[in-house]
Amino acid sequence: MIQTFSSTIRRKEMDAVLTCMVDEKTGPGELNTRFIQAVKEFTGCDGAVAFRSPTLALSYALKALSLESESGIMISALAPAWQYQTVENLGFKPVVLDVSEETGLVTAETVSKGIQEGGRLLLLHETMGILPDFEAILALGVPVIEDISHSVGAVFNEKKAGSSGVYSIMGLEEFDTITAGGGAVLMAPGRREWIVLKKYTDEAPRTDILPDINSALAFVQIKEFARNEEMRKKLFAVFQHALLSGKNKTFVREPNSGSTVWSFPVVLGGSFKDAKQYANRKEIEIQPAYADSVIALKEEELSASCIKAKSLFLRTVLFPLYPRLTNDAATKIAKVLGTLP
Repeated sequence: MIQTFSSTIRRKEMDAVLTCMVDEKTGPGELNTRFIQAVKEFTGCDGAVAFRSPTLALSYALKALSLESESGIMISALAPAWQYQTVENLGFKPVVLDVSEETGLVTAETVSKGIQEGGRLLLLHETMGILPDFEAILALGVPVIEDISHSVGAVFNEKKAGSSGVYSIMGLEEFDTITAGGGAVLMAPGRREWIVLKKYTDEAPRTDILPDINSALAFVQIKEFARNEEMRKKLFAVFQHALLSGKNKTFVREPNSGSTVWSFPVVLGGSFKDAKQYANRKEIEIQPAYADSVIALKEEELSASCIKAKSLFLRTVLFPLYPRLTNDAATKIAKVLGTLP
């Protein structure tokens, strides 16, 4: 069975982690610092801090923004459920937005509606590595925190993912584009934002900061990003071409390879059950794309207001796409994509 996800961890990553263990440098320290420097060089941000979870990263970003208690924070219905839960747990009001069926992203139109419903900040999850029309969204005048867990490395209109918001969060969880086995980096794109954020992060207890053992893995991952992404994009092009001969589709992306590749999403024209059974017979595992999303968590509550997100939640699946796929496996997946019911 070809699994939907497989780690991009190779010998280099394992050696880095083992060296860290042998040297007994497992807590936050030198390797965390080296990783942050690599993040700054890769993304062009002015300052960054690596935390033990995306939840912690978001909480520090919100502290730095000094939002009033119970302020409305807008999030996509297809964003990961932890965003809704964290916003609520921190005493803010989640304002859930519908998405575009073509991209799976919130639009300036849905954000404008969210502002009318009390949204004072947008937490923008760049789902599937696709970037939105930032110019239209930023013109609405609300601050934006980008979630670039899927989109790190992407570029839209010469703007890198993570450079358009007040702050940005890059998740390092198991299936994020860059993984440390867990954690997240909180970044400030400019000097002014970093000065404000640094006041709070300098006071963070060590128990909030990403340990060196995770930082060692993430450091090699970011250094290997270009190599991994090149392989992912080659596979994506093959799969996208195969999909054209069937009745199913994938999301619209920036045409000049501006999007980062994160898995291979397929919006089904038929039922999930039929697609899963067909793929299983060909020994390919597929999974619902939004099983851990906000709409999955609050399906009954959001069904009426997030109709497009609900449709994508029910019809979108992920096919295997990762650098360690063999040529034989990729050929088999392409054949299934072209004949999928």
